[in-house]
Amino acid sequence: MLGIKTLGRRIRVAAVAIAACFAFGGPAVAQDESGFQTYLLSLRAQAEAKGVSRATVDAVIPTLTLNQRVIELDRQQPGANPNAPIPGFAPYKAQHLEPALISSGRAAYRSARSRLQRIEQETGVPESIMVAIWGHETSYGRVMGGFDLPRALATLAYEGRRRSLFADEFIASLQMMDRGVARSQLIGSWAGATGGPQFLPSVYLRLARDGDGDGRADIWSSQADTLASIGAYFANAGWRAGQPWGLAVSVPPTFDRSQIGNSLLSPRCLKVFARHSGWKTMAEWRALGVAPLSRGWPDDRVLATLIEPDGAGKTAYLLTGNYRVILDYNCSNFYALSVGLLADAVEQ
Repeated sequence: MLGIKTLGRRIRVAAVAIAACFAFGGPAVAQDESGFQTYLLSLRAQAEAKGVSRATVDAVIPTLTLNQRVIELDRQQPGANPNAPIPGFAPYKAQHLEPALISSGRAAYRSARSRLQRIEQETGVPESIMVAIWGHETSYGRVMGGFDLPRALATLAYEGRRRSLFADEFIASLQMMDRGVARSQLIGSWAGATGGPQFLPSVYLRLARDGDGDGRADIWSSQADTLASIGAYFANAGWRAGQPWGLAVSVPPTFDRSQIGNSLLSPRCLKVFARHSGWKTMAEWRALGVAPLSRGWPDDRVLATLIEPDGAGKTAYLLTGNYRVILDYNCSNFYALSVGLLADAVEQ
C-alpha cells in the first residue's frame, strides 16, 4: 500500500503528464490555429493598407482556418532540402512527356490554330510554346487544383518559410476579388497558382488577358483567355520572336568541357544556371563538333549554352535566351526542357 507522500507525488506526476498531453498533443493543433487566427489580424491590416475593400476583407478573413496539408506539401518540396542530389532528366522526361499528353496537345493545337496564330502575331510567342505550357501546367485545363487559394496562401504566409512572398500573394487574391473575380473561382494548387496557366494572384493582376473579347480575363473556363494570358506572360518576360528555345544535340566523345565553363553567376536560381555552360554562338558550337539530333541549325549568330542533364555521352541540349524565358515561368531545368520538347512534339 502506498504512503500518503508517495501517492501525492504520483498524483502530481500524473497531473503534469496529463497537462503535457493536452499541451503538446491534440491541443497543439488548436494552439497553431490560435496563432494563425492572430496572424490573420496582421494580414487584415496589410490588406487594408494596400487598398483592399473592407467588404472583401470581411467576406474572406473570418472564413479562413489553418490548412495543415498545405504546410506538409510545402515542406516536402525539393527546394526545402538544398543539399539533395540532382537526379537524371530521363525519368522526369518519361513521366512528363507521356504519349497521352502529346496527343492531347496536338489536338488542342489543331483546334485552336486560328486563335493561337493571332496571339503569336501579337506577342511573337510560338503557338506550340503556349500549348505546351498549358499542357504541363493543367493538362490543357483538366487539372487545375482543388485548394482554396486565400486559405492556402494565408497558411503559407503564417508558416513563415517564405512569409513576405505569400503574404503579398494572399493580398493579391483579395485584390482579384475587388476586380470582380468571384470567390468561388479562387481555387488552385496548394502553392497558390490558379487557372489554366496556373498564375499566382500577383501575376494574374499584371498579365491576365481577355482573349475572347467578353471584357473579363477568365483563365478558369476560357481557353482563349488562358492562351492569351500565357502569350502575354512570355512576351513580358522577353521572348524573342523567330528564335527557338533550343535543340537536342550530340556531343563528340573527345569534347573538352574545360573550355566551355561558365564564369557568370546568376542572381536567381543559382543551382539551375550552374548546370549551363558559358555562351557561344551556334557557329562556335558547330565548330566544336556539336551536332543537332532532330532539327537544323538556327542562325549562326544565335547564342546558346550547353546542358548535359543526364551526363556525358547522353543527349545534350543547346539552349537559347528563349529558354531563359521558360525558366522565368518555372525555374527548373527539367520543367523548361520538357516544355520545349512538348512544344516541338505538338506541332509535328
